[in-house]
Amino acid sequence: MTTTIDINCDMSEGFGAWSFGDDVDAQMMPLVSSINVAAGFHAGDPRIIARTVALAREHGVGVGVHPGFRDLAGFGRRHIDARPEELVDDCVYQLGAVREFVALNGLRLQHFKLHGALYMHASRDAAFAESLIGTLHRIDPELPVLVMAGSVIEGVARERAHPVIREFYADRHYGPDGQIVFTRDVGALSPDEVAAKVIRACRDGVVTAVDGTTVRVPFESICIHSDTRGAIDLMTSTRSALDGAGITVRSFAPPVPLS
Repeated sequence: MTTTIDINCDMSEGFGAWSFGDDVDAQMMPLVSSINVAAGFHAGDPRIIARTVALAREHGVGVGVHPGFRDLAGFGRRHIDARPEELVDDCVYQLGAVREFVALNGLRLQHFKLHGALYMHASRDAAFAESLIGTLHRIDPELPVLVMAGSVIEGVARERAHPVIREFYADRHYGPDGQIVFTRDVGALSPDEVAAKVIRACRDGVVTAVDGTTVRVPFESICIHSDTRGAIDLMTSTRSALDGAGITVRSFAPPVPLS
């Protein structure tokens, strides 16, 4: 049984005059141990990034960068057919932007996690995964990449001895292959059912797939998205259940000050 677990959440997902997520981020921040900061391509802008990173520092929450496809209109959930090197350049650009705001707050960037359709692309496309991991390893060989267990990018990272953190998606459905079912809207979820799903995963390492089968899912971090319907209730219920089960919520790599 897991006794200590990280909870990560995607944040800073407004843009300009569209302030979606500001209130949600403020309410979710005390309940999580790591956040993934939208870097401007699928959501986020400099002012939002600055506010989010500063808030994370106040709460002692680890900050990671959340690069996505260059798709503001589709929130990064539409696939874009581009060469691996082009996508990697986009990721490096976004990483650099968030890392500077993190450094401005006296911290080091904790992790790297792809967003939406780009996350799913990396989970299946070997050419992109190899190019991305090779580049990240040159930038920072100790920067963990959050991945889906059993994905192509996990395999590539392990081959290159690059650190990975596997995720459990509390607010997503799983297929019988142990991979999440990618969708734009999972519908209304029951906070109690999501909490029970998380506790079962922590205790037994399994989840019930959409076809009713039981699938084993190894993980070191739990993800609940801030834009899922009822996200605050889902997070509150899950955090309460973890606390009640004696499972400590703690980042896999607590914030490290710049030397």
